[in-house]
Amino acid sequence: MNREEALKLIKEKVQNNNLVKHCLSTEACMQGLAEHFSEDKEKWGLTGLLHDIDYEETKNAPEKHSLIGAEMLEKLGLEKDIVEAVKTHNEAHGIKPETKMAKAIFCIDPLTGLIVASVLVLPSKKIVDLTTENVLNRFKEKSFAKGANREIIFKCQDLLGLSLEEFVKIGLEAMKKISNELGL
Repeated sequence: MNREEALKLIKEKVQNNNLVKHCLSTEACMQGLAEHFSEDKEKWGLTGLLHDIDYEETKNAPEKHSLIGAEMLEKLGLEKDIVEAVKTHNEAHGIKPETKMAKAIFCIDPLTGLIVASVLVLPSKKIVDLTTENVLNRFKEKSFAKGANREIIFKCQDLLGLSLEEFVKIGLEAMKKISNELGL
């Protein structure tokens, strides 16, 4: 599956525009991480783009989220490591991510929400004005963007060998590159 086909599939399966933007953000961040680790940018990007393909289908059964998505992707013939990364990105299942790509999506998924929330409290509401330091300061505020699981974001150190600052910077810079698509 190429990116164009994946984007078409996401737009068919995901009606919520903010969720589509989250998938685009995750794609960009995964590509940034792939570049950092000298991994396959296209494969990592596809994983990020497709990771929430079942979100709307499972919104009333969150315990099935990512399991159904992984099943869908497997039936579509996507590579095993992409399917596995999609399956393990939902911490609710307690399935330990094993590959570097699975570990990356596990940690990056909640970071995209923290970055978007950090942009929206800026006077300009423009991602170009957001700094890594801004995001790190918001990270420390437990009541800010409560849905962005800090514990999982922080696992970037153990799972990926990146400091929190490096991890945030890679994600933020990647999202800045697609600011027009994100409306930020």
